[in-house]
Amino acid sequence: MTRDLVYGRRPVREALRGPREVLELWASERAVRGEPWLRELERPRVQTKLERDLAEAAGTRDHQGVVAWCAPFHYADAFELASGPAPLLACLDQVSDPRNLGAVIRAADGAGAAGVVVPAHGSARVTAAVCRASAGAVEHVPVAVVPNLARYLAEIKSGDMWVVAAAGESGTPMWKADLSGGIAFVFGAEGKGLRPLVRRTCDLEVSIPQLGHVESLNVSVAAAVLLYEARRQRDA
Repeated sequence: MTRDLVYGRRPVREALRGPREVLELWASERAVRGEPWLRELERPRVQTKLERDLAEAAGTRDHQGVVAWCAPFHYADAFELASGPAPLLACLDQVSDPRNLGAVIRAADGAGAAGVVVPAHGSARVTAAVCRASAGAVEHVPVAVVPNLARYLAEIKSGDMWVVAAAGESGTPMWKADLSGGIAFVFGAEGKGLRPLVRRTCDLEVSIPQLGHVESLNVSVAAAVLLYEARRQRDA
């Protein structure tokens, strides 16, 4: 049976709390001693393993003494994510680094976003590394894959749903833009930015004003800032 690998204490714990079934769980003696939830777990039964066995299974030493195998990740329907009342979405245009995808998912969870959307080609998908980078948030945030991001954005935008590009050179600072309604933020890959067709589909471009010397923020940091600004405006 097909199954997904998840490693790290928080990612595995969130997998146990989420909708996916955890099929098998390995942990080191140190992890079992340090994590009460591992000792209290009834199903699945925790199998105590050596650190080297965990590292070999995970393919990395960054497992924190806990490795699990889960039912395959279920991707959401992108159009359903955009159909709710004033949805807040993070759309990533060919962001290929799994750590960035995981960090964006974690920010989306914290800001109460409806989900994350990625194109089918040139983008990271949900993997064990993404689960680890998201600190388990991927178990609670819907992630959707679309065949063509520009076409998807063109189809979902309306008077109640704006598509907003994160663009460092934009003349509209984020706190001067109205982000209180339905918003699909679009973030480009570092070094590449948004593809021209995707960018032309957007209704508005906003920037995050910076007072330092670096050219731009990491994509996951930019996503967190803009998602929380949109949340602030809604709550205000």
